[in-house]
Amino acid sequence: MSAEANMRLRDAFEQVEERVHGVLVRHSITALRVTVGAVFLGFGMLKFFPGVSPAQDLSIKTIDLLTFGLVPWRAGLVVIATLECFIGICLLANRWMRLAVWLLAVEFIGILAPLVLLPGRLFSGPHDAPTLEGQYVLKDIILVAAGMAIVAGTFRGGRLVRDESTSSDRGSSTEPR
Repeated sequence: MSAEANMRLRDAFEQVEERVHGVLVRHSITALRVTVGAVFLGFGMLKFFPGVSPAQDLSIKTIDLLTFGLVPWRAGLVVIATLECFIGICLLANRWMRLAVWLLAVEFIGILAPLVLLPGRLFSGPHDAPTLEGQYVLKDIILVAAGMAIVAGTFRGGRLVRDESTSSDRGSSTEPR
């Protein structure tokens, strides 16, 4: 291939890359907000039905330890289910985001509690690898952190913006299309 053909191919690739970047800047936070919200709502709904949630036993044991056995496990599961569903609804509706960030902080404490209270239960796999419950907790930590980043980064009007310096030095437009 000639140098001119290589240059045209590179320019075409950069134009496609620029368009994809513009789409990601405009829509990635929304996509993340909606998907994290759907996961919170879905897993929260499972907890309303005893025996359905894969995290039910871990949640019951954690509730029991955190409340010194004073809160009945069914009531505790309803509170957790309601909390997770409301967080999911906030994210899906893009409403009540200030409240959502505080609820996510509460959720985060609840998710971290088994790491402190029940580490043997979470990491008793081969070579101390995470058990299925441990993997569930680790996944939840990522979800809560993503939710907090979305909410904290957007509830006061924050958003992703394109860095004008990265494409302006190539002489191309930096405005998303």
